[in-house]
Amino acid sequence: MKSDQDSEKASRRHHDRAFKQELVCQSLEPGASVSAIAMRSGINANMLFKWRREHVRAAGGSNAAVLLPVTVQPVSGDKAMATSIGPVPPQSRSAPRSGVIELEFAGAQLRLHGAVDEDSLCSVLRALRQST
Repeated sequence: MKSDQDSEKASRRHHDRAFKQELVCQSLEPGASVSAIAMRSGINANMLFKWRREHVRAAGGSNAAVLLPVTVQPVSGDKAMATSIGPVPPQSRSAPRSGVIELEFAGAQLRLHGAVDEDSLCSVLRALRQST
């Protein structure tokens, strides 16, 4: 007669390494939903998160959040920002945005002026994060 432990081990599903790797790669794409990928693939989202952590560790990376110093400087002249607190009106995608984003990362400085494409900025930040 089999013990409860034996029956639990027998009911576990074992997934092929290529299957795991494919799902991890899909989940690391910008804007990917781990929950949606897991649901489509018939696995629990927690399992996919576990595979992602293992992938990052194996690649020599870390899942720990990296805190970066941020300095906010007021914009001078006619570009000064309003200081009142209240709801911010939504901007259309075509509306130009002005400002400066300045980052110091691993001894390098990145300064972005004017409108910044969100997708491009995310790609740059992802590359910087992976390079450390």
